[in-house]
Amino acid sequence: EDNATDIYNSLSQLKGSALKIAQMLSMDKNILPKAYTNKFSQSQYNAPPLSGPLIINTFVKSFGKTPDKIFDSFNLQSTNAASIGQVHEARLDGKNLAVKVQYPGVGASISSDLKMVKPFAFRILGMSEKELNIYIREVEERLLEETDYDLELKRSIKFSKACSKLKNIVFPKYYPQHSSGKIITMDWMEGLHLKEFLATNPSQKLKNKIGQALWDFYNFQQHELRAVHADPHPGNFLITPDEKLAVIDFGCIKELPDDFYRPFFGLIFPDLMKDKTATIKAFRQLEMIQPNDDKKQIEFYYKAYKEMITLFASPYISKTFDFSKPEFFEELYAYGEKIATMPEFKQPRGVKHFIYVNRTNFGLYTLLNELNATVRTDTYQPHF
Repeated sequence: EDNATDIYNSLSQLKGSALKIAQMLSMDKNILPKAYTNKFSQSQYNAPPLSGPLIINTFVKSFGKTPDKIFDSFNLQSTNAASIGQVHEARLDGKNLAVKVQYPGVGASISSDLKMVKPFAFRILGMSEKELNIYIREVEERLLEETDYDLELKRSIKFSKACSKLKNIVFPKYYPQHSSGKIITMDWMEGLHLKEFLATNPSQKLKNKIGQALWDFYNFQQHELRAVHADPHPGNFLITPDEKLAVIDFGCIKELPDDFYRPFFGLIFPDLMKDKTATIKAFRQLEMIQPNDDKKQIEFYYKAYKEMITLFASPYISKTFDFSKPEFFEELYAYGEKIATMPEFKQPRGVKHFIYVNRTNFGLYTLLNELNATVRTDTYQPHF
């Protein structure tokens, strides 16, 4: 426990990418010992705040003026702190606004932060260096995108517009004229984070409604847009007073290229899994089975991955799925623990896209489990 606290405290001081890794790890509850998970789940909502002069300086650099010259009022005390920025409340023309200000130097420190995370990842996850480098390179690319607030603003507008037809989901309006490469201004959304919402003892019907909104939000993006909000972290959502799901952050988007989407999502259909040759072909395309594998290895990985994907695909197979079922998650975690100890899985397998796609889907499953939601899973299906 003390060890977990020490590591968490040093990562928190780094903010940025190191804290982001802590957030990702806290969501992958099956890969972390319990003491670490409990400590790191703090990072899902909290990070140490920035000082007033630094915030003012960011505004002056971005707009040539201080926040009080832009807004009718601006609270220098942040209301929420996240991994690469913090949120301030402001008012303009009678509207409440949320202004996200990026921590200075976050982009420049990503590579060095990730180097500092490496020994910690070795210690806790027992990954090989080669595997860790693939993981960290993909994380570094996404994190660099997240520090580009111009890109996030464009994506936020694009994705909120594309998803606006989904039921029971709302998005803030964004204000490009009061945004920059380091600042994003949007409507202030009232609502409760998941933990606070669950503390109000909501009805099962309401939990199912919010769960359905989450399922539709993620699967519409994966299967219709072929790009997905790859940060299913509880801090990115609010449940509004009128019982809708508000999505308040589009910093992390993962695009799904065709050469990944087709073989991966093709595997969740039971018909393909019955065809061993077609399944092995898909595993080869996804680099889960590799060119120099011998017959024995091919058979081993075919069986192991078939079991894994059959488990992962369970929610897709029926028209509805009850995410409160502990046996589903127990099987998932038990499988994760089983392969973690197998020497055959010590070296990296699978294309880099798995990192964020697995994170997205298992993160979604975890949120639905916390809601104990039963959802219709046939609303947005894979198609080719």
